Amino acid sequence: MAFSLGLIIILGLLFHKIFEKIKLPGLLGMLILGILMGPYGMNYISSDILRISSDLRKIALIVILLRAGLGIKRETLNKIGIPALKMSCIPGLFEGLTIMFVASAFLGISKIEAGMLGFIIAAVSPAVIVPQMLDLIHRKVGQRKGIPTLILAGASIDDVFAITLFSTFLGLYGGENLNLAVKIFEIPVSILLGILLGSILGVMMVMLFKKFHIRDTKKALILIGTAIILTTLEDAAKDIVPFASLLGVMTVGFVLLEKYPNVANRLSEKFNKIWVFAELLLFVLVGAQVNVHVALQSGLMGLLIILIGLVGRSLGVFVSVGRTNLTWKEKLFCVIAYVPKATVQAAIGAVPLAAGVKSGEMILAIAVLSIIVTAPLGAIGVKIAGEKWLSTD
Repeated sequence: MAFSLGLIIILGLLFHKIFEKIKLPGLLGMLILGILMGPYGMNYISSDILRISSDLRKIALIVILLRAGLGIKRETLNKIGIPALKMSCIPGLFEGLTIMFVASAFLGISKIEAGMLGFIIAAVSPAVIVPQMLDLIHRKVGQRKGIPTLILAGASIDDVFAITLFSTFLGLYGGENLNLAVKIFEIPVSILLGILLGSILGVMMVMLFKKFHIRDTKKALILIGTAIILTTLEDAAKDIVPFASLLGVMTVGFVLLEKYPNVANRLSEKFNKIWVFAELLLFVLVGAQVNVHVALQSGLMGLLIILIGLVGRSLGVFVSVGRTNLTWKEKLFCVIAYVPKATVQAAIGAVPLAAGVKSGEMILAIAVLSIIVTAPLGAIGVKIAGEKWLSTD
């Protein structure tokens, strides 16, 4: 395990540097390294690490979401409020429903199976998007109109819609007596509860940090520990009271910045340093989940379904930002930023197969193919379009 971790660190840093040198996103290099080192490549990653891979990826995602929350200002959030709400649901719904109808027609599977596939693929990847948006915020690119924050806020909620609707279709396939209206009602409840819990924890952190003298490093560890517990509670309580824990994690950082900005800014610097290690784990281990052989099984038909789904998503993005003051180039940037898939597809792509869904193997193959196609395209597209189409303040 220790040897594998050493390889991930050294080779991850090397691949990151090489890809940046050739003007490509460093995260793309780490994803490719993960594919090469993973169990479907040269199998250089210890099985012990792979066994806890989902937990390690969750912790890394928590670090980046805390960073995101500590960088979102109230005035920026007020500026992008309604468009962010639209971006959180409309593009995903457009893509999921488009794939549902297209896959059902092309693959000859039922609408319920196609709906599962649609909403697995419809989830955008915070793991790919959030770091790139934070980099733009740090360099003050597109900040005047709050574009990176708009995408950050939308992407953090997008997954809630996609996973809830996927779960609904999975339940319908299994013959569960689900009330669709109740499941849809759970989505806004989940979002509001996530924000509420995050706000309460944020206020508690402010009170704790003001009352006791704690070193900034320990404050950062307290925040990470609290966020891990919050996300674990979501898994335990999802059948009773669903709540969007990742949105709650971002809210903790936002409240801290709002109520105690001096400490929040110092902690943001701490999380920037922690992220150097966390991103190695996140992207290499996401890459390690990708089974290229399974992806190839879906062939050209799978690729066509993914591309048609992206057209649906793009229309959804244009609908979401249609009435804003963004230029056409800025709107196109938003479309590109909403392309990458990775985290959710790697996490739940195999769930239908494990649940005995007839087309489970095909669903998994197309889910994996969506990562291979969209993660590099989106990462490269954001880097190029961000430099060319967004203004620097």
